[in-house]
Amino acid sequence: MTVVLPLVCFIATSVGTQAQETTPWSQWGGPHRNFITDVTGLADSWPDGGPPVLWSRTLGTGHSAIISENDRLFTMYRVGNGQGREGPWESEETVIALDARTGETIWEHTYPSKLEDTSFGSGPHATPLIVENRVFTGGTNKQLYAFDADTGDVLWSHNLVTDFNAPPLLIRPRVKSGYGCSPLAYKDTVICSVGGPGQSVMAFRQTDGSVVWAGGDFLVSEAPPVLIDVSGQLQLVVFGGGTVNGMDPDNGNVLWTHPHDPGNDFNFMVPLWGEDNILFVSSGYKTGSRALRLTRESTHTTVEELWLDPQLQFMFLNPLRIGNYIYGTDGTFGPSFVTGVDIHTGETLWQERGFARGSMLYADGKVILMDEDGDLALTRMTPDGMTILGRTTIFQSTSWSAPTLVGTKLYVRDREKIMALDLGVLPTN
Repeated sequence: MTVVLPLVCFIATSVGTQAQETTPWSQWGGPHRNFITDVTGLADSWPDGGPPVLWSRTLGTGHSAIISENDRLFTMYRVGNGQGREGPWESEETVIALDARTGETIWEHTYPSKLEDTSFGSGPHATPLIVENRVFTGGTNKQLYAFDADTGDVLWSHNLVTDFNAPPLLIRPRVKSGYGCSPLAYKDTVICSVGGPGQSVMAFRQTDGSVVWAGGDFLVSEAPPVLIDVSGQLQLVVFGGGTVNGMDPDNGNVLWTHPHDPGNDFNFMVPLWGEDNILFVSSGYKTGSRALRLTRESTHTTVEELWLDPQLQFMFLNPLRIGNYIYGTDGTFGPSFVTGVDIHTGETLWQERGFARGSMLYADGKVILMDEDGDLALTRMTPDGMTILGRTTIFQSTSWSAPTLVGTKLYVRDREKIMALDLGVLPTN
């Protein structure tokens, strides 16, 4: 373990009114793994220069999002050129803990990490998970680590390739950039995709890394798993390389499966679930979006496809489900459109130009949008359209890392630096 204390650049020191709610953002997608949080106290508009920047510092390349708990931030990065598609990049990657108030490094752990296909940026790609003062991470080469959150000491680790004979990369894509599945906590286990016969998904004991179960024979993708409640039964949904799969989180048994094949294992999003028992999935390339209704009777779950739209493609940056509507940036390698969709019918309600593909989170009746070109926006999205309340450019390199909101503090990063901004109501003079 290496401890480093870099110089942090303080750009603004004014702090707005903090929300009463400071729900930790301890996993991919936040408190509910769907990028929706009950934080309140956000400003309804921004100054011309954007929201106040509390601190900013260099970090490194990679796409891992930021998690937060107890005034600490955790993410992953690789040293190298964040602007170029050819690097150079170091053949090692780092898990880092930072002080959320200042951005200063608390601890780091660096380990060897072979560079995979870097034509779309180098890893690491997965987002850490924190549970009961343990930080769990997935590395580019399928290195699974558990750290002590306070010290950075390694509690246990697995190399999923050498320890379990997992395929080192996805099977079918031309671009094989490395592991990106963000782990999930369930009871006393941590669950992630692995790959290989009978072990598409595995659950490990949080305390010591021992294998609790392995299950599934489907192709895996980089999509993080999610837990959903189907009429009183907790199910693990895994968006595989060519299928959507429901599993028993206690033993790994496959409960149901439904095809969703983009032709290349490039499924990335966490499936979105609602109280109406409708599951929404989307990907780029040839498959698009579909809505599935799950009905459970006794021990059997029936899957009914409500609609399929091959043209609606939320490629890899996360959409939102708010009530009966899906909002996201529709588009692959061409132009993108911020889009609103009715979850029950699949009808596209509206589309707006003006943003590149982006990640979103929802809080206090507003949608925060961070697009890949470095533009950050505060918006309202309804079935009638989108209203922009504030917009600013904060990054100069590609930002594929989803934003994190804790109280009124927003944490964002691109391939070069990490920033903290205050989205609260500014004090009046």
